[in-house]
Amino acid sequence: MKPSDEKLTPKQESALLALLSHGTIEAAYEAAGVSKSTMWRWMQLSEFQTRYRAARRQLVEVAISQLQNACTKAARVLVEIAEDKEASPSARVSAAKTIIEQSISAVELVDMMERIERLEELANERGEQTKGFGSKRR
Repeated sequence: MKPSDEKLTPKQESALLALLSHGTIEAAYEAAGVSKSTMWRWMQLSEFQTRYRAARRQLVEVAISQLQNACTKAARVLVEIAEDKEASPSARVSAAKTIIEQSISAVELVDMMERIERLEELANERGEQTKGFGSKRR
């Protein structure tokens, strides 16, 4: 049986969920109702590892999405503080400085992404040009 065809048992699924929702392996195997050695053995299974990594990646992606959604609110707060004549000068300067720094970082990141995309295009074009000329380069 190929690893991708392997199925986890309901108890292994429970252990997987416990690993994701508890802070430690000890808390997870207790919550799943299995022994430490059983949990350890299951964690060595390729399908269990694959599913665990995929689930963790999905949790991180959800968290990143939540942070990205909060960025709009955070930016609005910075602008409000920077424009608030009643706010302390240090708070206004700090907000303004943060806005400027983050704006510069964003522009630099976009520029870098564009350069990387162009380099990838050039590498792909170069790779296509060398096809059919044999494996030796001159």
